[in-house]
Amino acid sequence: MDVLDFAPERDQFVYTFGGSQPVATIRPGTALRLWSEDAFNNAITSAMDVPSSRLDPRFLNPQTGPFFVDGAEPGDTLAIHIVDLSPARSWGASATIPFFGGLTMTDRTSLLHDALPEAAWIYEIDSAAQTVGFQARHGDFELALPLEPMLGTVGVAPAGGEVHSSLTPERFGGNMDTPEMKVGATAYFRVNVDGALFSLGDGHYRQGEGEACGTAVEGAMNSTVIVDLIKGGGPAWPRLETDDHWMIVGSSRPMEDSWRISQVQMIGWLGELFELETMDAYQLLTQISLVPVANVVDTNYSVVTKIAKSLLPERSAFGGLHADLRDRARSMM
Repeated sequence: MDVLDFAPERDQFVYTFGGSQPVATIRPGTALRLWSEDAFNNAITSAMDVPSSRLDPRFLNPQTGPFFVDGAEPGDTLAIHIVDLSPARSWGASATIPFFGGLTMTDRTSLLHDALPEAAWIYEIDSAAQTVGFQARHGDFELALPLEPMLGTVGVAPAGGEVHSSLTPERFGGNMDTPEMKVGATAYFRVNVDGALFSLGDGHYRQGEGEACGTAVEGAMNSTVIVDLIKGGGPAWPRLETDDHWMIVGSSRPMEDSWRISQVQMIGWLGELFELETMDAYQLLTQISLVPVANVVDTNYSVVTKIAKSLLPERSAFGGLHADLRDRARSMM
């Protein structure tokens, strides 16, 4: 297996999907060991930092990449398997930012109220206990929470020469902020341009579903992924597979349209896997789907439709690539 180590210099970060030149060309089957900066671009390092005075909107959510995948053509399927995620710092940061988050007015939801108070929180990591520490700003309350690393942002270049901010989730992936993007998951994306131009970033040391205040425990991340390619069969929206679940992420506004996208796409996937007519798949989905909310704060909201494999006869998606990638991942550990 080819292995590439890459840690970008600060001037190599990209802040869009599309519109950037690749940092390297890789062959399908390559393992990448990558370093990525946190979503704040390391601008918040203390609980005393005031987010509005520290954050530059032009330089949020820096991405590592993009990588040109040799042989990837529009319509193909790019598979990204997450082998390992580990914090690259001994602390992570979170914040409330004026007019950003799920429970405040935004540029799209206009209300007559002042901004909620802005503040920063620093979460110290206990590597031995594998926890991140929450400390209340008002009072003495402390809590050790499990360390659960995930990638907020994974995606490919959009179709049609479009360029989207790395803060945006869409059909190309991007800033989906789903806690399902964790070790052991395989993500499938439709290739839109030659080479796919895949990148990742926005490491989270943990995040609740919905990312309610708009920021997780944000942190620099060491990521090991395996990148592979299937000719043809590119899904319209990102699909995820773990040992236990099939999932589809829909991203739009309003949030019910995100849900509708993921539900319709899962009906199609059930039809493919089990040769079900659309209405039969719709009926089955109604009885077995879970719908974790990924985020309600980004430029689009992201919703996941999730199906437990244990409820259905055994099937292999994408030619059994997930199981193969899991075997390859174990050989690296």
